[in-house]
Amino acid sequence: MTAILIDTNVLVYAHDRGEFEKQKQAINILAHLQQTSSGRLSAQCLAEFFNATTRSKQPKLTPAQASQQIELFTRTWIVFDLTPQVVLEAARGVRDHLFSYYDSQIWATARLNQIPIVFSEDFNVNSVVEGVRFVNPFAPNFKVETWT
Repeated sequence: MTAILIDTNVLVYAHDRGEFEKQKQAINILAHLQQTSSGRLSAQCLAEFFNATTRSKQPKLTPAQASQQIELFTRTWIVFDLTPQVVLEAARGVRDHLFSYYDSQIWATARLNQIPIVFSEDFNVNSVVEGVRFVNPFAPNFKVETWT
């Protein structure tokens, strides 16, 4: 089993009724990662999920619903803490790889926890940076079974 770090956008799309195709794909991905016990999360993604789903003119979830979903995520997958080492490694990622800081924090979490794959639409498709591969799970020919 290959462990996969799930970026915030996958979690948010699963609750985005305005993006029907991406919602359907995100739900399929999350279900498969749950069935195979291969999904991993970072505390950063949980915080970003709460903010992204509850803050807007038309929130996707109420704060209570978002909190319940986060509780479910923490019971379903291993969640990596945000540590000083992750922050320092993320700063190096900004400096050496020119990532934005929060994208770099995702990379740093994966790298320091030896997670070889990140599912996200926010990175260069199929790029590999110091052993971490970025895969866009919303690409046209993506099949989650290929990665688990």
